[in-house]
Amino acid sequence: MATGFQPLERRNVVLLGLGQAFYGTGTTILFTLNGLVGHMLADDKSLATLPVTAVMVGAALSTLPASLVHKHLGRRPAFVLGALAGVAGGIGYGLGILWGSFWLFVAAALVTGWYYANAQFYRFAAAEATGTEHRARAISLVMAGGVAAALAGPELVKFTKDMVLGLPFVGAYVVVILLGLASMVLLSGLRLPDLAPEERHASGRPLIEILRQPRMIAALATGIAAYASMSLVMTATPIAMVACSLTVEDAAFVIQWHSLAMFLPSFFTGRLIERLGVTRVIGAGLALILGCSAVALSGVSLEQFWVALVLIGLGWNFAFVGATSLVTTCYTPAERAKTQAANDLLVFGVVSMASFMSGVVLNWTGWHGVPIAALPLALIALCALPLAARGTKAPTPVPAVPPHACCCGGGCGHAD
Repeated sequence: MATGFQPLERRNVVLLGLGQAFYGTGTTILFTLNGLVGHMLADDKSLATLPVTAVMVGAALSTLPASLVHKHLGRRPAFVLGALAGVAGGIGYGLGILWGSFWLFVAAALVTGWYYANAQFYRFAAAEATGTEHRARAISLVMAGGVAAALAGPELVKFTKDMVLGLPFVGAYVVVILLGLASMVLLSGLRLPDLAPEERHASGRPLIEILRQPRMIAALATGIAAYASMSLVMTATPIAMVACSLTVEDAAFVIQWHSLAMFLPSFFTGRLIERLGVTRVIGAGLALILGCSAVALSGVSLEQFWVALVLIGLGWNFAFVGATSLVTTCYTPAERAKTQAANDLLVFGVVSMASFMSGVVLNWTGWHGVPIAALPLALIALCALPLAARGTKAPTPVPAVPPHACCCGGGCGHAD
């Protein structure tokens, strides 16, 4: 899987990829079911997607405090605490259904946001733990852990949604709890490099100066467009499919292929970036997102939902992996924590709004309004993409392993 890496680099990439698989399986279950459960529990059906939105809101609110935990405690403890939040959220989901409480269900989604926010640092941790020449490949391979999630998540929904008699979907949320527990055990085995001294004690350039770099603007525009358009379409899809007389199993099938399209290309996206350049790969991703809107507007058959969701999944992968690669060139070690936090705060802030608006647009206009709403996002990112070629990289490259660290697996710079 992780060819071209040193042994310790390979270990970390594999463990982070498995962590992505467990996290991704849980979130696939959530994004498949939360809207449906919200529709079942909510009196006001326009709030049906709020339990999906709440995950994104929780992630956005958690980004800055999570980055501080990563900075002061280290990656490994922060990742374990993040998985613990996934366990707590799974318990809250089950109790929300058991007690018929829509707002408890929403609160559980907010708690899950801490897990979601911490999992976004998996890709950055992989980039930091490998050499510069393999950074894009490490990011894409970690995200390839989502392939297992794409295969397992929808199947688990099918097999567990009626497991507890009289309590629809509770069985699936029990699986979410178990996945969080498994992640806690797995991520405790990471051996990541210590923070560089300048990262602990220096602050680097002002954040506004970092964010104003043309390259950073292009990265933010791309990351926001890719994630927000995907969330807008994906959140509404299960509800729209059931409303169009398709089944929950049909919706799970489409979400499964969508998730595969999101993560399967990760096995080669990094190599594509190395060979073709990041702007070409991002451009291809944004074009695929526009293609999704075209197909989604053409009809509401199972096949049309399937093609549209596969296209936006592929587009998300190319654009988001590319955006992440761009972000890692925009900061020094001292600027790492605040830049990553600001990036994810802005991305998930917009994604939260897109997720909520998905339900509102669907309720007001029907399915066809959803892909129309996604169009401006991709078009704006395409306009910003030429900025990626302007400006220079950060003054000092982010080292994969600080000079004082070793690769012995513990004690000498690999404490967390």
